[in-house]
Amino acid sequence: MLRPVTAKLAALYGGTLGAAIGVFFLIRVYGETLVAGAPATPGPVVGGSSLGEMLPHILLALGAVVLVGRALTWILRPLGQPPVIGEVMAGILLGPSILGPELSTRILPPEAAPALGVVAQLGVILFMFLIGLEFDTTFLRRRAHVAAAISHAGIVIPFLLGAALAIFLYPRLATAGVSFTIFALFIGVAMAMTAFPILARILTDQGLERTPLGMLALGVAAIGDVTAWCLLALVVGLARAELGGGLLIAGGALVFVAVMVIVVRPFLAWLSGRGQERMTEGAVAGVFVALFASALIAHHIGIHAIFGAFLLGAIISNDGPVAHFFERQMRLTVTVFLLPAFFAFTGMRTRIDLVSGLEGWTICAVIILMATLGKLGGVYVAGRASGLRKRQAAALGSLMNARGLMELIVLNIGLELGVISPTLFSMMILMALVTTMSSSPALWIFLGSRQRARLPLEADHPALLETAAPTTSTPGR
Repeated sequence: MLRPVTAKLAALYGGTLGAAIGVFFLIRVYGETLVAGAPATPGPVVGGSSLGEMLPHILLALGAVVLVGRALTWILRPLGQPPVIGEVMAGILLGPSILGPELSTRILPPEAAPALGVVAQLGVILFMFLIGLEFDTTFLRRRAHVAAAISHAGIVIPFLLGAALAIFLYPRLATAGVSFTIFALFIGVAMAMTAFPILARILTDQGLERTPLGMLALGVAAIGDVTAWCLLALVVGLARAELGGGLLIAGGALVFVAVMVIVVRPFLAWLSGRGQERMTEGAVAGVFVALFASALIAHHIGIHAIFGAFLLGAIISNDGPVAHFFERQMRLTVTVFLLPAFFAFTGMRTRIDLVSGLEGWTICAVIILMATLGKLGGVYVAGRASGLRKRQAAALGSLMNARGLMELIVLNIGLELGVISPTLFSMMILMALVTTMSSSPALWIFLGSRQRARLPLEADHPALLETAAPTTSTPGR
């Protein structure tokens, strides 16, 4: 039996619920006689579909790429491949090249792709910010001349090889109406690219991002990719008959870097020196606003948003409360969820099936060979001239040979402009994938051991080898 108090509460609850239903019924009876006064407004639409229709596809695609990416990471780990390779291959497996257009479209319909692409871009922006937070700018300042020399050698040599290769490719795979000059310039720039995000991810996965070799590699890649983006802007300007476009982007990039280093960096150091040892909600919000503003400015300049994110992280003290907080709170979310979405999303747009026949695969192999010789050889020669050991110079060259996602961005620009044909686009995509997959195994073949990455980056000398203090590194995932 219910106690009296319990019975009264049950009766009160039941009476209230019944009265509410009755009152709402009366309101409904009268309300149905009314006419809506405002015109109908559809919900937000992206790519012809509402956000509500796209959400299930986006959730399915994100879940699929993370799950398949983790499975491939586990499978490829014994082969010495970092997780990023499994994530890129997950996108290819889930894309039209393997599943076919019909089944792939069920996982990621074309109208849902832009929304997933935004999530992917956000992931790589946040990741590059984290890489910047770990970047030792003091080390780079000590060896800036070395990083610049190696970087530019790693651009000039593959650029010239690509331009020479254009003589062979132009009559076979160039798009009608494109001049040889524009075609050769574009192929040269495409050959000269390095995938800054993937290189950073490889270093992080291998626990090398804070070693002398890792920090030099990041510096070389940063300088090289900014230079390559400026060259690309120049080519795009020529293709669009806007000769001043490339120079404006180069000038804007220099001004942006100068303002960040001369003005923003001291201001952030002043804020950090005010004694605040813990991050408040307001401080976290302020960092995010600064991060998005820096990325947005870099995007509008034309050098890609990820460099703005990396630059902001790099000018923040890597041993202060900001760096410690964001590395601790953001790393797993970014590397396990958001970043795989970026790599896999790009892989899902790759069409390997467009390359066919003996001639097609032979041309593809020549492109891969020339790209590898140009990038690895150029960096190796410049590295040796700058005082690096043979193994370190070769390891650095193998890292710079990872073109990956930055290459895909460049190739998509060329395809949209009509500079390259869809077939050549697919061959260059394969080149980017092969050079990226070979980067990590080649790194350890040339390096020999993890300890070699921690040695000083000076010419081989017994005294240096004996007294070199190992640099602490963040363990790879």
